[in-house]
Amino acid sequence: MAERRTRGPGAHHEERRAEIADAVLAIVAERGLGAVSLTEVAAQAGISPGRVQHYFPAKRQLLEAAFERGNALSAARIREKAGSDLEAADPRLVLTTVLTELVPYDAVTEAHMRVRQSFHAFAFAEESIAARMRVLYAGFHRQMADLIRRDQQAGRIDPGLDPHGTALSLVALAEGLAAYVLTGVTPGPVARDRVLAAIAELYSPERGGAG
Repeated sequence: MAERRTRGPGAHHEERRAEIADAVLAIVAERGLGAVSLTEVAAQAGISPGRVQHYFPAKRQLLEAAFERGNALSAARIREKAGSDLEAADPRLVLTTVLTELVPYDAVTEAHMRVRQSFHAFAFAEESIAARMRVLYAGFHRQMADLIRRDQQAGRIDPGLDPHGTALSLVALAEGLAAYVLTGVTPGPVARDRVLAAIAELYSPERGGAG
């Protein structure tokens, strides 16, 4: 009989990395990327600076891990709302859940979007982060386009629309409005309503959708 193992060094290693990444996210959400240092991350995580450096020898690696952790937590929230099997869920529900999740509506989503927007700014100066974001956005836009394409095939969205271009516009709208919310230009509920209106327009009978 094979030995049953539920935990091991690998699991502990990943847990500790996640804890450190969570500490970075908390610092960025509260004070911005400029406040991230080995000392501050160690204090937030309750470990020594040397321990942080053991898992992440360079600050760049620390920031990339935190960025990935933030995306993973966001994906978990989306699955909690739309269902664990997103491929089997209603495309409009998934599209709406994903896009409205990009607009801050409570303390948790505001913190996450501050981190996300901070990493956008960091990517302007750090090519490794920019390269990672290009890959992530390519996949993200493709997933959104696939949802639109599925409802085009179901007769719910105008078949003449470009799925990828439409997905790109919707994501850009949601993230642009998120920046407005974070800077106080636009209230969160107003931004959320604009995103919902854009989705409703996509499905409107006038555009060729079934509504």
